[in-house]
Amino acid sequence: MNVTENRDKESRKHCNDNGWPQKDSAEHDENAGALTDSRITETNITNADRPEGGMLEEILSPKNLNRAYKRVKKNKGAGGVDGMGVEELLQYFKDNGEELRQTIREGKYRPKPVRRVEIPKENGKKRKLGIPTAVDRVIQEAIAQELTPIYEPQFSENSYGFRPGRSTHDAIRTCQRNIRDGYKYVVDMDLEKFFDTVNQSKLIETLSRSIKDGRVISLIHKYLKAGAVICGRFEETELGVPQGGPLSPLCANIVLNELDWELERRGHRFVRYADDMLIFCKSKRAAERTLKNLIPYIEEKLFLKVNREKTEAAYVGEVKFLGYAFYITGNRDAGIRVHPKSVARMKAKIREITSRSNGIGNEQRKINLKQFITGWVNYFKLADMKNLLKETDKWLRRRIRMVIWKQWKRVRTRYARLRKLGIKDWAAWEGANIRKGYWRVASNPIIAKAISAERLKKAGYINFLDYYESVST
Repeated sequence: MNVTENRDKESRKHCNDNGWPQKDSAEHDENAGALTDSRITETNITNADRPEGGMLEEILSPKNLNRAYKRVKKNKGAGGVDGMGVEELLQYFKDNGEELRQTIREGKYRPKPVRRVEIPKENGKKRKLGIPTAVDRVIQEAIAQELTPIYEPQFSENSYGFRPGRSTHDAIRTCQRNIRDGYKYVVDMDLEKFFDTVNQSKLIETLSRSIKDGRVISLIHKYLKAGAVICGRFEETELGVPQGGPLSPLCANIVLNELDWELERRGHRFVRYADDMLIFCKSKRAAERTLKNLIPYIEEKLFLKVNREKTEAAYVGEVKFLGYAFYITGNRDAGIRVHPKSVARMKAKIREITSRSNGIGNEQRKINLKQFITGWVNYFKLADMKNLLKETDKWLRRRIRMVIWKQWKRVRTRYARLRKLGIKDWAAWEGANIRKGYWRVASNPIIAKAISAERLKKAGYINFLDYYESVST
């Protein structure tokens, strides 16, 4: 990943010839508290005594490790079970870098378990995340950087998730092209708890086809078996790939690459982004047949489980994919829009930022709104949404006026502020004495004129439509 010159200079200043920071204090015991076994692989067929110069040496090379360290530092992120933050990595590697590399080379390194956290999903359920320690994130990143060039040529052109040079927007545009070519029905495939149910034996077997250095296979297997700590309690991980580490996205693509090529072999058009997939068909009957024939392959060959409640054969205008939705216009062209559920989530976030009781000041509110609006619009900028954003901006301005009105509190304060904003004396007095609720007051013509769209813009509040028009193509 590209970094600034200053960061490169800082890194070179602190690193020795081996790529780790200079060692100038007593070493710590990296292996303390390890909770995993020492098996190499489940089939025990790998060679851990590979001579120097193998893939493990490339992973542990100064250039690769330094790049991994800088990337983890830039991405920041929460600490793992040991509580170490990324800002502490530099000193840790100064103290322990050489010992850590040697331990990995000898096959004695034991990754620490991930810290399990749960985040809410749209359907009310929770998604499990596994947060590795900062040190393990660097090692995983170093592994991923070496494996990516090996596996990228093997991946299908129809796979877009977590791949260099590919994005959500590329996946959506490919969907649009397929629809324009007459593929108006899809199999909307949902793999149930994909990251939690990956068969580790199958993954290790797949990795062993391309990775001939048994020490690397052993190290990856240790990460799969490292376990998780949930509320202070350790749990083994016999299934799955912990979602949250740098290795997880690559492993997901490796597991599902077999499915991609099976779909290619069967002649299907499809778009996959990680575990989200649409398979395009020209009729609903063809989509239903495709779904029926595909489920046995996924469950019996790949050992994954299809969520039958969410997986369906449907008209393309009825599905949600990566937050987007599609529609077919009168001239049979394919349009892109924001899915209603994505709109609802956006409004929920705006309500949170513009809450009258969230305790944040006006300046922080402006910053939070700007960050959210720019991020949201950049993600959904492919969609046709001018009318949506016009209405959203009106609603947003009303919510901001509501917050401001509450801050003014007293009648005399409201009267003085309205007069200062150019409202005539009698109208300012009438507006200051309104006894309705904040939300209703925010749409009053007097208040709307005083706290107008132009004034809010000059005050530093960003709006959706202006930003959308500046970035949409």
